[in-house]
Amino acid sequence: MSKDTLSVLKKLREMHGNPRIELNFSNPLELTVAAILSAQCTDQRVNQVTEQLFRRYRSAKDYTNAEQGELEEQVRPTGFYRNKAKSLKNFASDIESRFGGRVPDDIDLLTSVRGIGRKTANMIIGVAFGRPAMIVETHVMRVAKRVGLTKSDEAEEIEEDLKRIVPQVQWTDFSLLLILHGRYVCVARKPRCLDCLLREDCNYWLSEVQQNSKIVK
Repeated sequence: MSKDTLSVLKKLREMHGNPRIELNFSNPLELTVAAILSAQCTDQRVNQVTEQLFRRYRSAKDYTNAEQGELEEQVRPTGFYRNKAKSLKNFASDIESRFGGRVPDDIDLLTSVRGIGRKTANMIIGVAFGRPAMIVETHVMRVAKRVGLTKSDEAEEIEEDLKRIVPQVQWTDFSLLLILHGRYVCVARKPRCLDCLLREDCNYWLSEVQQNSKIVK
């Protein structure tokens, strides 16, 4: 790990402590369901919905056999509920028919399942199964580019850039820290730069903010 990357990691830990995902779950199936519902929705709202959803549907077979309309009503508060209900049923059907109802712990198998993209697959590997995985989503993309850890706008290229500079054992924690930082400090509009310990490591602060006086207190 380079000196700059080590500095970023240390400062992220100082600000956010030991990171954890903010979606509630107790097994890989529940995390996958929550991740699908989290698209364009806050984790807090997803947690409100899954509190009842996880009691009602306990297996991939339960989701597969659920009536489409019934499932839509259950997930309606998360938005885009028709598409999300369809994604849940497609995912569950694949898991049930191909893997006996168990979520696989292999990135290639996961991304072959309908409803699971690379971001969600890495989340499952890193968080549910506890193996190193670099989770790249909106917050990670924004923070990594602002700080100068990547120049790319493409998720898979950013994933590879981060993997090259962060030790494998730190991949999951590093990406979760970037998610928290992007959610609460390095927000898309009016980032809270004066509250950020990464200022001296950050291209965004050193160039755009200081030069243009876009400082948010």
